[in-house]
This record gives sequence, structure tokens and C-alpha cells, in this order.
Amino acid sequence: MDKSFLIPEIIRLKQEKNAVILAHYYQNEEIQEIADFIGDSLELSKKAQNTNADIIVFAGVHFMAETAKILNPDKKVILPDLNAGCSLADGCDPKDFKIFKEKYPDHVVVTYINCSAEIKAMSDLVCTSSNAKKIINSIPSDKEIIFAPDKNLGNYLQKQTQRELVLWDGSCVVHEAFSMEKLIEIYNKNPTAKIAAHPESESHILKAAHYIGSTSGIINFIKTDPAAVYIVATEAGILHELSKAVPDKTLIPAPSTEDNSCACSECAFMKVNTLEKLYWCLKNESPEIIVNESLRMEALKPIQRMLELS
Repeated sequence: MDKSFLIPEIIRLKQEKNAVILAHYYQNEEIQEIADFIGDSLELSKKAQNTNADIIVFAGVHFMAETAKILNPDKKVILPDLNAGCSLADGCDPKDFKIFKEKYPDHVVVTYINCSAEIKAMSDLVCTSSNAKKIINSIPSDKEIIFAPDKNLGNYLQKQTQRELVLWDGSCVVHEAFSMEKLIEIYNKNPTAKIAAHPESESHILKAAHYIGSTSGIINFIKTDPAAVYIVATEAGILHELSKAVPDKTLIPAPSTEDNSCACSECAFMKVNTLEKLYWCLKNESPEIIVNESLRMEALKPIQRMLELS
């Protein structure tokens, strides 16, 4: 379908159905352009809570739409494509995690927001990449901690907090795809550049970074830092909105080990959503995200604890 038809139709349907479109920074540019709010997953769910919309169209991945539903039970939450999954969330199966958790019965369970509602329901606290350090530091030092599902973020937090964490062996395919060799090559060509990396990246990438932070953190750093050139080690979709905010700065996506079309690291799951799918999703009000009420209440508790702490 042609964009000249899709864009006005999406806008019309949105107004007609009192819907709000939330898009993650990693979405396709055309989806970011039509969204009411662009942000990281938690930021978007909080935005949804503060809207009077009847329908939330979450242009992101499944766990994000699920989190929006957990926080907004009275709103209809729809996702353009149910196949928009996440390697990190999908790599932490609730049955396996239950067995893992039972080995450490006295540990406090902290999970990264990039997980399913079932995993959140088994947690004491949920965190995001921006508040993870604060959440870990809020736990008394005599308490031992399980951290899941991201081992790279877990390793980073161990160094930052000086706490021993029992880590689930999970990772994000996007943030493990950066090539150190190619990164050094680009840096040697741009010696004044600063490297900004997401803490889901592997430790050798983080060691090379001048700044480590969440998606929003990276954006704020680049907006306020005086350097002229940045190499950005997170999903390349972040560059669309960021380039508009800092038109005078040069932004280079950190290179991927794969020789793909953009020579950068892209999330195939995020890119499953398209403008056409967004249109059909809004028109048909489906696929809808349904979370069983008892599960929703259990998953909500650790999220609320996080919101109170942060």
C-alpha cells in the first residue's frame, strides 16, 4: 500500500478510535514519524498511563506491549505484528527460570524489563537499563541477588555496584553483534569521536566506550556533550530521532560483525512492524494483547516497586 494512502488513513483512524501510537526508538523511521510518542519501553508505558486514549498501539516488541497492558488494564493494547518478539525475552522460558530460581531460595530476584509477564511475576523487582544500578543499590547488602535475563547488563552492574549477582545466561542478539575490530577501524578514522554504548553490549565494547547508558541516556549524552562525532553502539533506529535533535553532529552506527545493508546492528524483531501492519492493526483493532488478570496483578507488583524506587 502506498504511503500517501496509509499516513492520512492512520491519522484518521487514530482520531476516530481515540487511539495513541507509541513507537520505540528502534522502529522504522516512517513509524517514528507518525507516532504520538517515541521513547524506550518503560517511558512509553508511562506515557500511555497519562493519556486518555481508549486504544494503545504499541509499535515495539511483544514484551513492551505486554508491559503497557499490565500498567493499563482498562485500555485496549494492540501490536502491529505478534511476531515482533525479543531474543532476550524469548531466551528466558518461565519453566526453566522457575527451576533456576528454586536453586537460590533466599535470593532477591531482579529482572530487566525486557522479559515476559510470567518472568516479571516471579520477580521481586523489575529494572530498566537506566535505573538498574539504583534498584540493585536499594537492596540491603546482606541480601543475595539473582539478575535476569541479560548477562551483559548483569556483568556491567556487578562492576558498577560491587555486588555479586547470580546471572541468568541470556543476551540480546543486537547488542552482541558489534564487531570490536570494525569499531577500532572506524575509531582510528575518527580519533576525536566518542563511543556511546548500551550496557546490553559485551564487556569489550563497554571497555572502549566513553559513555555507557540506556537508549534515553545515550540520546541525552549526545545532545549535551560538546564533541562533534559519535559512534553509537545500540540499535541503529536510535539515529533517526537523534539526528534531528543534533543536526550539526556526526553520528556513526557502531559496526556489526555481519555485512548487512546498513553495516550496523539492527533488530529484526523491531523491524517486523511496518506502516501497513500498523494501519491494519488500527483498522481491525488486532492483534490485541491479553494478560490474564491474576498474572497481571503479580507482574504489576515488581514494576510498582521499581516505579516507587525510581
